[in-house]
Formats: sequence, C-alpha cells, structure tokens
Amino acid sequence: MLAYARDRRRFLLFGSRRRVGPETHRRRATVLLDSLLTLGPTFIKLGQLLSTRPDVLPPEYIDVLSALQDEVPPADWADAKAVIEDELGPVEEHFDEFDTDAISGASLGQVYRARTGDREVAVKVRRPGIEPLVEADLRVIRWSMPILMRFVDESRAFSLENLAGEFARTIREEMDYEREATMLTEIRGNFDGDDRFVIPAVVESHSGPRVLTMEYIAGTKITRVDELEAKGIDRNRIAENLERSYLQMIIDDGVFHADPHPGNLSVTDDGEIIFYDFGMSGRVDAFVQEKIVDFYVAVANQDIDAILDALIEIGTLSPEADRAVMADVMELAIQNARGQDIEQYRVQQIVGQIEDSIYEFPFRLPKNLALVLRVATVVEGVCVTLDPEFDFIATATEYLTEQGYREETVRQYVRETGDELRRSTESIVRVPPKVERTLDRIDREDLTVQIELEDPNRVFDRLAKRLIYGLLLSVGLISTAIIYAFRGPDLAVIVSGALSLLLIVVLYRSFKRGRRGIRATPQFTRQNLKRRRREE
Repeated sequence: MLAYARDRRRFLLFGSRRRVGPETHRRRATVLLDSLLTLGPTFIKLGQLLSTRPDVLPPEYIDVLSALQDEVPPADWADAKAVIEDELGPVEEHFDEFDTDAISGASLGQVYRARTGDREVAVKVRRPGIEPLVEADLRVIRWSMPILMRFVDESRAFSLENLAGEFARTIREEMDYEREATMLTEIRGNFDGDDRFVIPAVVESHSGPRVLTMEYIAGTKITRVDELEAKGIDRNRIAENLERSYLQMIIDDGVFHADPHPGNLSVTDDGEIIFYDFGMSGRVDAFVQEKIVDFYVAVANQDIDAILDALIEIGTLSPEADRAVMADVMELAIQNARGQDIEQYRVQQIVGQIEDSIYEFPFRLPKNLALVLRVATVVEGVCVTLDPEFDFIATATEYLTEQGYREETVRQYVRETGDELRRSTESIVRVPPKVERTLDRIDREDLTVQIELEDPNRVFDRLAKRLIYGLLLSVGLISTAIIYAFRGPDLAVIVSGALSLLLIVVLYRSFKRGRRGIRATPQFTRQNLKRRRREE
C-alpha cells in the first residue's frame, strides 16, 4: 500500500504521479500471489476472484493471478472420515467401496471416489475445520476494507466494496453443500433431455450440509485440445455448445453454474460437455436478464449507442463517461470478440484519446453482476483455447434469433416509437398556448430566467483558484521588487521571494494536474493467447 501511495503521490503527501511500468506491476503481482498462497484457503479464493476483475486490478495482476489454481493438498483421511461420519454415520455402512485417496483437493473441500450399490459416485467433503478459519479471514478482509478504500479512486472503490461483500456471501454459499445440491438439481432439470450436456445427479441419501455425493462421470478435460482432436471431437462445436449453455442459463433460466474454469468442465467421448462443482452458482433477476438481452441484441446489431445505453442502465458504465471514446473502445471489443486482428496503432490511438480526456475510470461492477462477469471472462478463455478463431458474436446472434429475442426487441422498439409519436403529437397541441403566455410575459417585461450550472469536474473551482494564485503571485513579485528597490530589510526580501516561489510551484502544479489523463496498457484476450503460443 505504501508503494501504491507513492504511485499516486511521488513523495506520499505531495508531488506528481509516479509512472510505474508493466514489469513493476508484474513483480508486485507475483509478491501478492505468494502472499495469497501463504495466507491459505480464503485468500486463494479471493485471488481467483480478483483474477476476473479488470475493473479492480491492472492487466499485469490479472495475468499473474489467473495462474492461481484452487488446488491444495487434501486433509488427512482420518480428519475427512470424521466429517463424513459426523454427517452420515459409519463409512462402511453407507458405501460398498471407498477410495481413501482424494482425486482432487481444493481450498474448501476435497473429492473422493466411492461405490454404492452398482453406481460409481464422487463424494465431496468439506475440509475439516475450515469454517472458523474462513470466518476469521473474512473479518480481516472486512476490517482492511476502510484502509484499502483510501488508496483507490471512487469507481474502483465502488467495485472493491461490492467485491468484498459478494465474496463473503459466495464463499459461505460454497461451503453449504445442501445449497449446492439444490442448485445442481435445478440446473440439471433445465437441461433435461438435451443430449449436448451431462450434469451428475445428486445422491440425496448420502448427502448433507458438509458432504455431497453425486454420480461419478468421467471425461476428458475440456482444455486438453490434443486429446479431443485425437478422439475426433469437433472443438468448434464444443465451444459453441458451451457458450449456448451459458446464454441459456443466464438469459432464459435465471440460474447458472458460475465456476466454468477448465477443471470443472470435461467432454465425453461422444462430445457431450460435463459440468462439475456447482458450489459457486448464482441467480439472475428479471431486470438484469432483460438488460443483458438488450446488451447482446445491441452487440448482435453492432449498435454502439444501444450498447452504451444498456451498460449505463445496468450500472456498469458511468453516465458521465465520454461516449465518443467509449464507442471506440466498444468497436475494438466487438472486433476482438469476432476473432479479428486489431492493429496496434488503432489501440494506441484510442488509449491516447483516453489520456487526453479528463474523466475518471468509467467502468464499475454492481454486486448482482460479479458472478456474471466471472462466467463471461472464464468461458471466453475456455472457448478461445478450444478454437482461437471462435466468433462469440455470431454464436450469440444465432442464439438470440432462434429464441426470438431480436424480433421481440424490434416489436418493443415499434411500440416505444408509437408511444413517443403519440406523446409528441400531444406536446404539439399543448405548446402554442404556452408559447403565447411566455411571449406575453416578455412583452410585459415580467420574465425571469434562472440558470444553474453543473460542474461535476470542478472546472470553475480550479479556474478561480488559478486566478487567485495568479493575482497573489503578481502582488508577491511586485512587492519583492519594491522592497528590493528601496533597500528594505533582507529578511523581508527573502520571505516575499519565498512566498512568490511557493505560489509559482502551486500554480504550476494546478495546470499540470489538469493535463494528467488515464494511463492504460491495452490487453486483449486473443492477442495475448496468440502471443503466448508464439512464445511457446
């Protein structure tokens, strides 16, 4: 935090912003990664969440933290067995076979293979003693938040505060296996009869708040591209089906699997996508669903103004943002989503526009969209790994058209246009009498006009301060010259000169502060993926 404070003020309390390069950010991110690993399970989860939040951290941090895997050595079998028996009773009575070597170990739980009757099952057990540790860590995060808020700007503070609240809620939900079983069963029902997807069934007789038993379904990890290729599986079709599944969950069903990282997705030999681990899952309310549809339809139509309107209405874009600059940013984002190469000069041009604009970082993330953003970010990474040329917009457009959302949007537009025309007609009828009354008041010299100026960026305030500083500087210089010319006391000359010098510094800093814009390093998923592959 001390280093970050020096970035904002070179000498902590005063001085210009210190420029920090990508290598410094990357070095700090590596230190943060080591600290999160040392702090344990809760902070590993926090690091994973931060790796999907470009509204909070610079690109270099996102890149480093994205390597953070939720894999830690499993607890001793004796401790895990105690949890199972406390929930279900003796292991031997409930399972015909039980492999005591965990097949996966995560920060909050671990999974074992077992057999009950003629069915192979996966038994997920909450890590012993994890509850008090998580609660202690959440208290630390909650107490640290007021300190962190002092080191970030307003928009990032908004996102950071929402992230902390959302993280506390989701990590508690992830430890509740009864909730996970409910969400899993609901999502499984929504895909019932769809042979493109496989979701394991819950074995309710062998499950509880700390133990969850499900069908065991084997498959090939979704990012093992060579193995999928060897089995003759169409990777583009898998990527398309994966995106369609999340569009259905978020837009149509309102309940979704929120942790689609490669460890939780596999593919059967028949090309079906298997979903694992529903501990991190969420719901989308009707308003958010409607705005997400508006956003996707606007993207499908490549209507930049409609995209910006949807982002503002949903709360992710500040209404004060420069629409011209953000329109250019959205055009680049659409090019990237379509898999098109983006010229570097075009990126630098837009970054230059941002630097020349005096406005704060315009993106923020409301709490009801945190998991949705996580899904969008991680699914994109998986799909691009499967097919580097995958076109997200084409798939989304096809889905929206099939489901009738684009037609509904057109009908809604026609209805709104008709309502607007009706209101305009009514206004035309009401306007002439009002104009006549206003003209009568002007004729009687009885018209008063009240004007209020909004100045959110405090431009007039800065201008007034500069005028005052300039006047004081002029007086100080003239006073110094007069005292020196009439051979006044040396101390008076020194004091007057020092005050004038101080005013020069203050005036210079007030002008320099106004020219400082936003420094950004452009980062695009596809370009980074191609660069990494070339390096490999």
